[in-house]
Amino acid sequence: MSRHRLDVTTATDAADAEPTLGVTMPDAGADAEWFTHVVHEHATALVRYFARRGPRQDAEDLAADVFATAWRRRDDVPREAVLPWLYRTAGFILANHRRKLGDVPVEHVPDSGPARVADDPELSALFDAELRGALASVGDRDRRILLLHAWEGLDGAELAAVLGISRSGADAALSRARKRLREAWGERLTF
Repeated sequence: MSRHRLDVTTATDAADAEPTLGVTMPDAGADAEWFTHVVHEHATALVRYFARRGPRQDAEDLAADVFATAWRRRDDVPREAVLPWLYRTAGFILANHRRKLGDVPVEHVPDSGPARVADDPELSALFDAELRGALASVGDRDRRILLLHAWEGLDGAELAAVLGISRSGADAALSRARKRLREAWGERLTF
């Protein structure tokens, strides 16, 4: 699937800009400066967000879609909470993308994190399978909350902003999601 790429440069800074993600934005003064800063600041986080949740080859295109939306809706982006707004938009874009392609099998979700279970490949495979099974057994909303917290490092106000709920609601939702995951994992854990 070949779509536009986002190379955030303006007519005034094209000579010294690093290519980031393919579309040259028109020079729009302060808006272009703000947008260029947003892309440079958050491009890596968004690409990682998509790479963890879907086909890696689509991650940059999907991130470009988020930034294109941010450019079009730049007056709606809260300046004090840009990254949560981008993650919320990314969630919508990813949902639309998945509807087009179908679900990503759990086996293709990339592994991340510190040392594996006692560095034993067999235990590691078993542990991963059980964790993935437990994660797959919780609801979509719980899984989304857990992944935003674990992979993107969001909690508190940022998690609330992404979910579109109050901070206390986000804290409660995270607590419930953790409890459901613990219960689901406890039922599956065999070692």
